[in-house]
Amino acid sequence: MTVRSIIRGSGSALPQRCVTNAEMATMVDTTDEWIVERTGIRQRYLAGEGETTSTLATAAARRALEAAGVEATKVDLIVLATATPDQTFPATATIVQHNLGCNGGIAFDVAAVCSGFLYAMATADSMIRTGMAKCALVIGAETFSKILDWEDRTTCVLFGDGAGAIVLEAQDVDESDPDSPGVLASRLHADGAHNELLYVDGGPSTTGTVGKVRMKGREVFRHAVTNLANVLREVLETTGHDAGEIDWVVPHQANFRILDATARKLDLPAEKVVVTVDQHANTSAASVPLAFDVAMRDGRIKQGDLVMFEAMGGGFTWGASLVRI
Repeated sequence: MTVRSIIRGSGSALPQRCVTNAEMATMVDTTDEWIVERTGIRQRYLAGEGETTSTLATAAARRALEAAGVEATKVDLIVLATATPDQTFPATATIVQHNLGCNGGIAFDVAAVCSGFLYAMATADSMIRTGMAKCALVIGAETFSKILDWEDRTTCVLFGDGAGAIVLEAQDVDESDPDSPGVLASRLHADGAHNELLYVDGGPSTTGTVGKVRMKGREVFRHAVTNLANVLREVLETTGHDAGEIDWVVPHQANFRILDATARKLDLPAEKVVVTVDQHANTSAASVPLAFDVAMRDGRIKQGDLVMFEAMGGGFTWGASLVRI
């Protein structure tokens, strides 16, 4: 028997305000046709007054705990992935911890932008496997609208706000049983040489400002398809599985064309890819857990399914995890 991290439940949260492409066209020089053709995005949710990264994260966490049937007091680890924290410090995870009433355990943020949830899940999984924690909340939460340049039509139409969360719990499993649940393997990468392709042009130690998102979309697309295909193969080789065994791929929801190109490169049928980018746009670290929760709640993903999570973000960072639900 060995300890694995089991996904017990998931939850998500979105701001109240839904902004369609038609409404975006009244704010910047764009059209619904232009956005849909290039990205697949049809709408996004934007945070309003009183809606912050921590409020969205807390709501998603509560729903995940409810789905898992786990009391908040049982949580001894919170890892929150975000590029848009409530404050420079303390970590937004500590605000969520206090909101939930499970103070005293481990709580911290990770910053890997769109790959943040993969980094957070791998970190929590490692801490559970080594006995540092037994029950973890892994959260991806963003208010990306706060760092967008609303005069740059090439970026502001791409992003939205939201949060997603899962409950990971330690469980003894028989590793010799191929149907045993849990996180099977994760692989993470980064390459800081590509900083200038997708970044924010500010920060406390440079400009003293928050800054705005800057992106060279064509170059990001090219790197994303190659890096994601490679890391998916890497995880499959590590676990001894092949692509045909995957029941579902839950990818970072950046652009429908990236999702389609990555699936084609691995010969994965489109019907096995969970797509929510049309409804939520790119919610950065929130996009993977948000898409996972949607697919869990509508019944597509079921107990026993083999699910591949994958993402790539600015910097660049990228990663993938294979999980038996």
